[in-house]
Amino acid sequence: MDITNILRSIFDAEAEQINYASLGSEQWREIYTFSAEQGILAFVWDALQNAVKRDSSTLANMPRELKIRWALNVEQIEQKYARQKAVIEKLSVFLAQHNIKMMVVKGYGLSLCFPRADHRPCGDIDVWFFTEHAEDGRTVRSSAQQKADELLREHFNIKINEDEHHHTVFYVDGVMIENHYDFINIHAHRSNRIIEQKLKGLVQTTLESVQVGQGVVYFPSADFHSLFLLRHSAAHFAAEKIGIRHLLDWRYYVEVYNDRIDWRWLEEFAQKMNMHRFLYSMHAICVDYLGLPQSKAPSFDRDKQLEDRVLGEILSPEFSDEKPQNAGYISSWIFMFKRWWSNRWKHKIVYREGLFVTFFVQVWSHLLKPKTLKVK
Repeated sequence: MDITNILRSIFDAEAEQINYASLGSEQWREIYTFSAEQGILAFVWDALQNAVKRDSSTLANMPRELKIRWALNVEQIEQKYARQKAVIEKLSVFLAQHNIKMMVVKGYGLSLCFPRADHRPCGDIDVWFFTEHAEDGRTVRSSAQQKADELLREHFNIKINEDEHHHTVFYVDGVMIENHYDFINIHAHRSNRIIEQKLKGLVQTTLESVQVGQGVVYFPSADFHSLFLLRHSAAHFAAEKIGIRHLLDWRYYVEVYNDRIDWRWLEEFAQKMNMHRFLYSMHAICVDYLGLPQSKAPSFDRDKQLEDRVLGEILSPEFSDEKPQNAGYISSWIFMFKRWWSNRWKHKIVYREGLFVTFFVQVWSHLLKPKTLKVK
């Protein structure tokens, strides 16, 4: 079964549609497993429901137990989204009473770009709490991370985890929150310091605000979000892996915000950071397989060989060793080194630093926060 044809059929309305009624039970199980692993279970379910409207025999050969499991998992995705939205409202309302505003990065803001927001699977909530004051006739935003942590610890009686480099971690009503003081880990790569400086400058530009129940939350500018998404996806791709869901974040964000992104600036900055080939590959995959209209994408250079390798890595990573569970530092370190060495080709299209310089910088980064050495 050609997974790329399935992707086109699901996400590109103009692509040739698959005859789902001809699929057997094992093929349906393969599609389910693939969709779950790639974080697109609810999106594929939506596409199948639309296909049923066109042809009632679409799901004729899907095993009944699989239909039930699929529907239940989609319902769980919707319920988790609702819980996150409720927590976002709760935090924004509480902190507004203390003159602290809440900016949400990725997550909820990206979900609003999707055809159905609550079908985008969500993990944690990335936030940047800030205050505003006037200075020389302009509004200046300052991080309120520490103050927010203190207030939340006191009011909600929560534990704050400070073992990460660029954010603290805590839970509210079972939902994990990452409270950022830096937007990216400036200790992991030297170039991250340059990107962080750029992001902190961009956060001073116009923000977008939305009402969430009784609360108000903010989203960063299109230039901020495009750079942040690019670096975030690239870093995860180089370090471990990303899924189709990450590409869909890019695909739908670009479709909605393309006319607000300074593409010339982003491309030039990506070239400076040596991320441009990864950026072009994301564009290509989104256009070729995920239904991003060519008219919504900027012009970009094509490299079919690299694009195919990037897509192949996303669909089936070259490094497939399983993470050691509850391992000690030595076992974790051996695993991470093997993964890092296997992924060195990805490093070359994501970072501008040399491979061995990066190795020693990352060793130092882990030594600063020893608990990050353990594979979770």
